[in-house]
Amino acid sequence: LQPHIAIIYWFARTADDFSDEGNLAAEERLQLLSSFEFDFKQMLTRNFKSDYFRALGNTIDTYSLTPENFLKLLKAFKQDVYKKRYETYKELKEYCSNSANPVGRLILELFGFSSLETIELSDKICTGLQITNFLQDVSKDIQKGRIYIPKEDMVKYKLSEKDFDSKANSESFKSMIKFQVERTNQLFEEGKPLISFLSGRLKLEIMWTLLGGEQILKEIKKIDYDVLNKRPILSKFTFLLLLLNSFKYVSRISKRDFQAK
Repeated sequence: LQPHIAIIYWFARTADDFSDEGNLAAEERLQLLSSFEFDFKQMLTRNFKSDYFRALGNTIDTYSLTPENFLKLLKAFKQDVYKKRYETYKELKEYCSNSANPVGRLILELFGFSSLETIELSDKICTGLQITNFLQDVSKDIQKGRIYIPKEDMVKYKLSEKDFDSKANSESFKSMIKFQVERTNQLFEEGKPLISFLSGRLKLEIMWTLLGGEQILKEIKKIDYDVLNKRPILSKFTFLLLLLNSFKYVSRISKRDFQAK
């Protein structure tokens, strides 16, 4: 499956670069993404713009992948160009439904685990991973003029965008980030039963990925939620430890465990 995953990655990486890399104007980025979307839709009619699209078309046909998942990714990349703020948590999750969840759904389709139940669980994990990345990259996103903390939460903790610019890790700011961390951890907990439906290396790799997301949230707590001035990362040793924990976890996991829980 590696060649098929590689061509899906090419699609996502190319579109992401159009939306986020270099010094292009917003209009130019949107034009590149629209052209890329046009080429994708042409591919669906077997009109291939390049060998890359031919390979992607082969992967979609071979594994009956849902084209809408690719189009949702493009919608999210376009949104990155012009939308820099989110009013509510619901609005942020809607963005994640396009930017993150389609990737999980495509992986499930590739491996033949795409049921309504696994899709729902996968969506929770993918949304959790996306929001974890937002929390990890608060300091980087500010430099790009982006804030992925919902405005309703800023209001709840009596904060404004000026608090992001000041980089002061106030008690109110720490409380707000702590709230984000706890809410995201809940998404991971709700999505974790997905592991019991998987098998083989996929089961291990998804567990490893999920534990990695949870560990980033723990690292945010360790730095006293100061994501304005520090970007939490995982060391090579931590990655290895998480891998070992993944082996332990999947060896004892079962659907019955989750159903009983």
